[in-house]
Amino acid sequence: MRRLSSEVIKKAFVDSIPIMAGYVFIGIGFGIIMVDKGMGIWWVLAACVLIYSGAMQFVTINLITGGASFVASAVTALMVSCRHLFYGISMIDGYKGAGWKKPYLIYALTDETYALVCRDNLPEGMDKHTYSFLVSLFNQCYWLIGCALGALAGSVIAFSTEGIDFAMTALFVSIFVDQWTETKDRSSALTGVGVSLLCLIIFGPQHFLIPTMIGITGVLTLIELIRTKRRAIDPFEKGGDQND
Repeated sequence: MRRLSSEVIKKAFVDSIPIMAGYVFIGIGFGIIMVDKGMGIWWVLAACVLIYSGAMQFVTINLITGGASFVASAVTALMVSCRHLFYGISMIDGYKGAGWKKPYLIYALTDETYALVCRDNLPEGMDKHTYSFLVSLFNQCYWLIGCALGALAGSVIAFSTEGIDFAMTALFVSIFVDQWTETKDRSSALTGVGVSLLCLIIFGPQHFLIPTMIGITGVLTLIELIRTKRRAIDPFEKGGDQND
């Protein structure tokens, strides 16, 4: 028997609380900056719905105010959000059978949402797709609320916006620490950090993102192939994350 909807809602909400803390305050920062650049609350909310990519939304501010062309904006969006291609590929099997929820699950797969829905920590009998849908919905609501609050605050109070965009970096760090403490198998985390630093040194801060994503994918694929080969030799060997 699947668990009652109230239990799924509670689980999704509790798990998303750390994201709420980050999204609301980062959203407030985004709303303040948007208003500071001369855009109203409706532009802020439109960006949250039509773009819904924290990093890209911050970049979009400069694209709009700087008069960037459509082509330049499209290329920039692809470069900034290309990591979602890799997230999406890894969720092909995870979102199979999601039915009517699937389009929204694809649309709402942000970095932080991915960090929650890719984990295999649900109680027995709880519907994975319903949980993922609720986590995605909660997270977008947090972002919308934060951005709206920021836009309202920015329209009535004068703020210095210097350093506000660093909140996104702080959120990524908190998610990394949370995942580091929850699992004993830290090969994925170490791979991400190591490949990122290597590509940053080689390609520089302006061009390291895509090589980093390709490098991480290649290394993790190689690790999984090695583990699969070992399991084929020793079927009793455990692979993947060891949570206990």
